[in-house]
Amino acid sequence: MGIGLVSAASIAASVLFILSLGGLSGQESAKRAVWYGIAGMAMAVLFTAFGPGVGRYWLLVPMVAIGSYAGYEVARRVEMTEMPQLVAALHSFVGLAAVFIGFNAEIERLRVAAVRAAGGPTEGFSGFAAKVAQKTPAEIAFLQGEVFLGIFIGAVTFTGSVVAFGKLAGRIDGKPRKLPGGHVLNAAALVASVVLGGLYFDGSGIWTLVLMAALAFFIGWHLIMGIGGADMPVVVSMLNSYSGWAAAAIGFTLGNDLLIVTGALVGSSGAILSYIMCRAMNRHFVSVILGGFGGATGPGAKIEGEQTAIEAEGVAAALEDADSIIIVPGYGMAVAQAQQAVSELTRKLRAKGKRVRFAIHPVAGRLPGHMNVLLAEARVPYDIVLEMDEINGDFPDTDVAIVIGSNDIVNPAAQEDPNSPIAGMPVLECWKAARVFVSKRGQGAGYSGIENPLFYKENTQMYYGDARESLNRLLALIE
Repeated sequence: MGIGLVSAASIAASVLFILSLGGLSGQESAKRAVWYGIAGMAMAVLFTAFGPGVGRYWLLVPMVAIGSYAGYEVARRVEMTEMPQLVAALHSFVGLAAVFIGFNAEIERLRVAAVRAAGGPTEGFSGFAAKVAQKTPAEIAFLQGEVFLGIFIGAVTFTGSVVAFGKLAGRIDGKPRKLPGGHVLNAAALVASVVLGGLYFDGSGIWTLVLMAALAFFIGWHLIMGIGGADMPVVVSMLNSYSGWAAAAIGFTLGNDLLIVTGALVGSSGAILSYIMCRAMNRHFVSVILGGFGGATGPGAKIEGEQTAIEAEGVAAALEDADSIIIVPGYGMAVAQAQQAVSELTRKLRAKGKRVRFAIHPVAGRLPGHMNVLLAEARVPYDIVLEMDEINGDFPDTDVAIVIGSNDIVNPAAQEDPNSPIAGMPVLECWKAARVFVSKRGQGAGYSGIENPLFYKENTQMYYGDARESLNRLLALIE
């Protein structure tokens, strides 16, 4: 396959990726956008695999087939509730690939350098080594920089994504954990990595890359371990950005223009999303990624009162009397797979002429847009699903607010307690509704471990139990 055809395919795939990102900005165009992305990636893989300089198809084709089948099976079996941890796991693969490719490139560079030093011919090299043999000393220096950055970013992405996966899956405690020394350890590891980089460029050998990779693995692990569970949506989008830059670094190393473009798109879009989410949480991006959020800054305000329970009959009676209802979904709804029951409840209430809307916080769930996807899957109309800024001012005029499996995003401590770990974070002010019902499994503090004064307010009643079972009981009482 000629280089001209490969270049044309790279441009076409890049356009498809851009169209895909643009289409994801709206719920109605998202499905079409996903197909753009699938088509672009299929084109990218096909024309890269059969491009000039690529061989050993006896190994390449089976590996692609095995990887494709494994990806299909994993994606097919994963529930929507597990999508955040799947995304984190996929980010780790990109990071590890960057590390492997970086070391392979360095091994090939050293092999070519050894032949040149011995005065031997360099025409007999094939594959990536042939590309290295054609590079000038200045280009070799650039290659070393790409290798160093690719391994460093890839290693941070890998261990960070593994920790994020563990926290999202509940296999690692969601509370922030740091080793003694905290930020000093991270800073020391970063400085040591820079020193090793200087030694590497000075020709000290591949051992410098090995030690740097070990330090980068530590930085990724320690950074994400130090970030609280409430920040996981930001962490996922941040790691998405890291994986993009790691892919771009791989692209520079391999001389693959399409990989550079794709990595830059993913890296920049992930960074922008992380910044937007941090603004929505009233937090500085640097503070979040350094673990500055998720730990208390002083003694928290004392919570007074008791949680008052209510049964399905009481909730049903309140809904029958209400004219305006706002539903606030959270990760608890996803865990219970209660979105279909929520959709049916919405349908029944709207059929009675009641105004029903959904309030979505920017960091609801454990992945950006998690709640929107679940509600779309359950066929909840797009026009009644509103973002926080659009609906927050309507709570004082609302008869009933129903909170389903949410904690931090409806926590009034963000406004009332300056020592709260989420102080200053914009939240859905559902407590301003006339009555609030909270569907919750029990009296626990939630994923991030932060107590919620909402549960103790006079106009709030707790509807305990599994969200899907609780809603099904409620549905049976609403004709």
